[in-house]
This record gives sequence, C-alpha cells and structure tokens, in this order.
Amino acid sequence: MEFVILGAAAGGAGGSAFFVQLFPLLLIFVVFYMFLIRPQQKRAKEHEAKINAVQKNDEVVTAGGLMGKVTKVADDYVEVEIAPNVRVKAVKSTIANVQPRGAKAAND
Repeated sequence: MEFVILGAAAGGAGGSAFFVQLFPLLLIFVVFYMFLIRPQQKRAKEHEAKINAVQKNDEVVTAGGLMGKVTKVADDYVEVEIAPNVRVKAVKSTIANVQPRGAKAAND
C-alpha cells in the first residue's frame, strides 16, 4: 500500500517537473520568434510592397547587381534600360532595391 501512495505523490510532482523542463524550450522559441522570425517577415512584406509598386522611370537594382531605369512594367516582368538603348527583361522578384528617383549609376 505504501508504494501506491508514494507512486501517486511522485506522479503529481512529475507534472510540475515536466512543465519546469518545458519552460526553457518555450522561452527559447519565443525569443527566436521575437528576434529572428518576426523581423524577417516584416522585411519580406516591405520588400514585396516595394516591388509591387515599381513604375516606369524608377531606378532599380537587380539581385545580379545591374542598375537601370524601368522602361516597361508587366505582371511578372520589368524591362530595365541598363545603358542607352540597351534594355533587358528582368523578373520582378529579382529586383533587390528601388532607388530614389534621380539616383545615378556608378559609371554615369
């Protein structure tokens, strides 16, 4: 009979011990979410909004490092003039940044 009572007492303490062991894992997850996941999601949304707002005559930089002026905008593609009378078609999602109007390329 004594073993049953001791077993019941140990089972009750085991539930709180489980929570004590689980708490640091939950804390680590919350810290990762607050400092890594949430800011990255925010940057991704801002970048997507910036890409969707690209218009003709905007200065853009592609992920490949090409800088030029947008001459035509389609649903998935933009046409970028990288030099006088040199135009390339780029996928919108490869645009890394939209420069302020009037920004000049390094070689201009």
